[in-house]
Amino acid sequence: MGNLKETILNPITKGNPITVLVLGICSSLAVTVELKGACVMALSVIAVTGLSSLVISLLRKTIPNRVRIIVQLVVVAMMVILVDQLLKAFAYAIDKQLSVYIGLIITNCIVMGRIEAFALGNKPIPSLLDGLANGVGYGAILIIIAFFRELFGSGTLFGIPVLSAIGYTNNGLMILPPMALILLGCVIWAQRSIQKDLQEK
Repeated sequence: MGNLKETILNPITKGNPITVLVLGICSSLAVTVELKGACVMALSVIAVTGLSSLVISLLRKTIPNRVRIIVQLVVVAMMVILVDQLLKAFAYAIDKQLSVYIGLIITNCIVMGRIEAFALGNKPIPSLLDGLANGVGYGAILIIIAFFRELFGSGTLFGIPVLSAIGYTNNGLMILPPMALILLGCVIWAQRSIQKDLQEK
């Protein structure tokens, strides 16, 4: 039970894939202009990491070592295609907005990293939980950055005006890509200020 608890909590806090391991940075900068897109991207990555880890764990004893990377890519690609088709069917506008970034989940280091580092050597349930937790850790950072970018860049949250009532003038800098990097840096600084053990000696 202790190991399962650590498997779930570590990727969200001390082992966060973005702020600690510095993986998946590109999408965290590209899809965080609006909360809606960030939430959909987060859910997509959670689904892909969880299901891919589960499938690879179930197949781990039957995959020859020399072709394991190819098998992993095929499984991840299949999950990404399923997610993309579901988005096209039920949320076409958001799928269009996210454009190529859904497809690029295939190359996301978080997905492949967790399969290689965890799912290949662990049972299905822990692997599923590890994949889901890493997706949640990734998604939480996306949502935090998107919250501030949309709120102060457009004065809205989920497209609903929030700051216009108090006469706030939108800050166009917040919706430019460099601001996403600055906000990510602030999140990393805040986390390492709170969790002293993450600070480099």
